[in-house]
Amino acid sequence: MSRFQFVADNSATFADRGGVKRLCELVEVERSSYYAWLKAAPTREGRARADAELAERIRAVHAEDNTQGAPRITAELNDNAPAGARVNHKRVARVMRLEGIRGYVKKRRVRTTIPEPSGQKYPDLLNRDFTAPAPNRRYVGDITYLPLADGTNLYLTTVIDCYSRRLAGWAIADHMRTELVEDALNAAAATRGSLKGAIFHSDHGSVYCSKAYAKLCKKLGIAQSMGAVGSSADNALAESFNATMKREVLQDAACWSDDLTCRRQVFRWLVRYNTRRRHTWCGYLSPSTYEARRAATLPTAA
Repeated sequence: MSRFQFVADNSATFADRGGVKRLCELVEVERSSYYAWLKAAPTREGRARADAELAERIRAVHAEDNTQGAPRITAELNDNAPAGARVNHKRVARVMRLEGIRGYVKKRRVRTTIPEPSGQKYPDLLNRDFTAPAPNRRYVGDITYLPLADGTNLYLTTVIDCYSRRLAGWAIADHMRTELVEDALNAAAATRGSLKGAIFHSDHGSVYCSKAYAKLCKKLGIAQSMGAVGSSADNALAESFNATMKREVLQDAACWSDDLTCRRQVFRWLVRYNTRRRHTWCGYLSPSTYEARRAATLPTAA
């Protein structure tokens, strides 16, 4: 309780003993400040009502995806909102903090890599520059394991466009054979129509160093690129994607209950990632929306 509120709540009780004047002296506030506070009461009440309404809107967005923090929720609230209804991200953060609403933050981190010392090596063509001037120029990819309750794993491999962070291709299997990464790359080729002239960057995992994978890259017109052995920073974009996916899908669970549940939940998240999940890199648009809007602004041929 503020000192001003204390004076307001007790001024009638102490009216015969100096009332407001005496109470202001006791709590060491100026009477002019108290009356200014009292005059502003309707404004405060209106702000409190507005904050309560905003809190309900925030809860609705957060209930749909509890991994969202203040920036992404602000973008969601402001999307297509009329000018007078837009909210500032600082206000959203303040209301979320007061209401105890927060995006999910995972405390556990897991990393797995299986290097192939004797495999084919390729130069690092990205040098940790995970940007691209246009779609379908630079891709990164990785394999991550998806733990199941029975002690086995599924494996997810990805092909991510550096331009928009769009997941152009992916595959899930119960093995880590070369076919897994081949399926993801072929899926990306189908999505983009062609990967000719693009760079694909990975770590030194055995499947990426295989002759079969090199043959597929050559067939698709892809230049292979690899970071240094043992350096996660050289493929940070792909590893960050994997960590985000597991954090947001598994949350506090240690594993998926079974194969089918895992496939369904990961599939749902991957689709949402491309089409609805807001990405900071894309200015809080989804990767697909970001690409579509950027394409719409490009000049057309006469």
